[in-house]
Amino acid sequence: MAAALRKILTFGSMLLPYGVHELKRRLKNRHKLSADVARSLAENRQLAGLHAGQRCFILGNGPSVKGLDLSRLQGETVITVSNGYLHSDFDKFQSRYHCVPQITYGLMTPEDVVHWFDEMHSHLGGAELFLSSTEAELVRKHNLFSGRTVRYLVLGESFDERASVEIVDISKPVPGVESVPVMTLMIAMYLGFKEIILLGIDHDRFLSTSYGYAFDLKVQKGKDFTVNADGTPTTTRHDDFQRAARLWRQYRALANIARANDIRIVNSTPGGALDEFERRPFQAWFEE
Repeated sequence: MAAALRKILTFGSMLLPYGVHELKRRLKNRHKLSADVARSLAENRQLAGLHAGQRCFILGNGPSVKGLDLSRLQGETVITVSNGYLHSDFDKFQSRYHCVPQITYGLMTPEDVVHWFDEMHSHLGGAELFLSSTEAELVRKHNLFSGRTVRYLVLGESFDERASVEIVDISKPVPGVESVPVMTLMIAMYLGFKEIILLGIDHDRFLSTSYGYAFDLKVQKGKDFTVNADGTPTTTRHDDFQRAARLWRQYRALANIARANDIRIVNSTPGGALDEFERRPFQAWFEE
């Protein structure tokens, strides 16, 4: 009964603005996988346990990062997301992996994405890239990321429909994500990291009246359909709370998976609203 109710609520949430894009994405993902994506998924099996027992830092793009000395991440394994290569200290630590979730097209056109991916490629150094399979054809068509290792995730069903606490297998279709750190946590756990530290994962938009980043956007400036030019949200509190509920359920599912597999996820973001993981100050990691 509970499982059936979750499915009804999940479908109902898709009638909301964010959910409409999610529903379109799911329908698109039901198509047969391209040869490139199928090959990439098979190659993802080589990543299982690659960093067994190690720690990593997942660096988000929230404004809280402005107060951190990111140069201290030099020598650490860092996973960045989306526009994370724009962090002022990026060249000092250079991420090992970089993740971009499924892209919502609209204000962001395919031509914009090509321009964005070109900019990303020019800044990322030697980082391996994880993309959604929805962008595979665009990458192939425009011969993007030449010489770089690009891997794909097939973002499919919902965490609400997944009862297992086994580590998510990224060589198979995985649950869809409400925000890129969810995608990144799935990848980090599959890679074998036993200690995962979150930075700049603010998620406090529903508590504030504006939305910002730790840096100035370039290609994507003005392309977020959820934000007005002055940083205020285009959505209502009702829709924001629905989105936050879906996001928090995803983090709760990941927290349960981590506990079941003896993985420690720590939130070292200064402030922010995410409360599903234990907290520890950023500087404490470098005083041991």
